[in-house]
Amino acid sequence: MGNRQDTTRGIAFMILATLTYVVMDATAKQLVGHYPALQVVWVRFAGQFLFSLLIVNRQARMLFRTPDTGLHVVRGLLQIGTILLFFASLPHIGLAEATAIGDSGPVLITLGAALLLGERLGPRRVIGIMVALGGALIIIRPGAGTFTPWAVLPFLSAVCYAGYALLTRRLGRAESPWTAMLWGGLVGTTITGLALPFFWTPVATEDLWLFLIIGVSGTVAQIFLIVAFSIAEASAIASFVYLDIVFASIAGIVIYNEWPDRWTVLGAFTIAAAGLYVWHREHRAARLARGQPT
Repeated sequence: MGNRQDTTRGIAFMILATLTYVVMDATAKQLVGHYPALQVVWVRFAGQFLFSLLIVNRQARMLFRTPDTGLHVVRGLLQIGTILLFFASLPHIGLAEATAIGDSGPVLITLGAALLLGERLGPRRVIGIMVALGGALIIIRPGAGTFTPWAVLPFLSAVCYAGYALLTRRLGRAESPWTAMLWGGLVGTTITGLALPFFWTPVATEDLWLFLIIGVSGTVAQIFLIVAFSIAEASAIASFVYLDIVFASIAGIVIYNEWPDRWTVLGAFTIAAAGLYVWHREHRAARLARGQPT
């Protein structure tokens, strides 16, 4: 009974994390129409760093200690790429469209795990990867009259996310999740802050609350994600990330009057189906390894 309750709570926190990330993305779309994407990304990381420091409080010095400083820096750079590329696309394409393309990331992680971590890449995983990439191409539609180069940015964001997630997996085997939170916030704030003087645009008073939402929602979403994966098995909750397509579509329609076209819907469905297929195979393999019936 306890395990079932943990899974239910894990699913709830995963859904909350997904919803909160969409809140951040929808707010970012509003801001990057008036401010440089780099400035919005800096606020995102500064919020993560400051709120993480407040939460861990006196344990911060201990949590900063790591034998893998270089990997944390690389992970932070990949996280910058993930967020900056996604935010940069938002003034030019719809929120649902960008989110659907970005959802190629979880399937790309499977490919990266095989190439970089030596995990087995069987024919079914290859099928899942190819179908997901096909779904992204349906949305991007290179060569079509409606193609815009800006649609490539969320896909590049997904590539960065895959690398970021693989490093998180490697580092998370021996360290507290808060170590990754603190280092990610520090690297992101420092690197984007170095370039900020060249891009800074004075913030209007009425926009201050939007920047506050960016900082808070990005941090809260990551906390929800940490809690979800700490109380439930990854295989039981991972597929719920694809709810972000639903949430992003609703936000795009309600806030920006952006209705996804039939190609975006088809591509999003294809990517989600590929991701769910890979998740199902991983879940089945994990149960077989534990000697449980499938």
